[in-house]
Amino acid sequence: MSKSALVVRHNRVVRATHWTIALSALLLIFSGFGEMPMYARYGLTQVPGFRWSGNYEINLILHYIAAFFFTAAVVFHMIYHAMRREFAALPRRGDVTESVHIIWAMIRGKEEPQHGKFLAEQRLAYAAMGLVSLILVLTGLIKTYKNMGNIILDPMFLQVVTYVHTIAAMPFVLLLLAHLGAFLVKANWPLFPSMFSGRVSREYARRRHGKWDIESQ
Repeated sequence: MSKSALVVRHNRVVRATHWTIALSALLLIFSGFGEMPMYARYGLTQVPGFRWSGNYEINLILHYIAAFFFTAAVVFHMIYHAMRREFAALPRRGDVTESVHIIWAMIRGKEEPQHGKFLAEQRLAYAAMGLVSLILVLTGLIKTYKNMGNIILDPMFLQVVTYVHTIAAMPFVLLLLAHLGAFLVKANWPLFPSMFSGRVSREYARRRHGKWDIESQ
């Protein structure tokens, strides 16, 4: 397909940031569960190549490394889009109602309402994922700060921070699964390659994202 038949949806910086967040998030989830511990109990350590997964120290180091890249990417993401005044992914008034209409249209096989660059449910999911991510980053930084030398924090406060961090991980995993599950919907299939190439077909953008100003892309 010629470039004239395509429109840029995500530039290289956005794609690099997305994959940094995505891959570090997966490593955070894996290493986080490994610290509980779970993998020896459920037999993962018996799988060839995964004996190390039951080692608390290794999982802790991996968690710190992943947390560094995740935090850096999240902060960069916020600053980058704020400086460029790109807020198309933020929720808008009426997104909940519009999401219901979209889902109902999909279920009935009817035509969806026209979208902007992002669907209403994508904006809502983005906000939810962003909020949970910021909670994880903040509580994670506090937990890390506590481990830096002879620093003493109130035990009750630390316990609350730990609980919040652990509990927030649950909706984070669910939101990540929902994000991946969205690509099971046929109408969303053309969006998946754009996270690698950065482009979608101009015809698809006009047909489904009529409110998106693709001519400026």
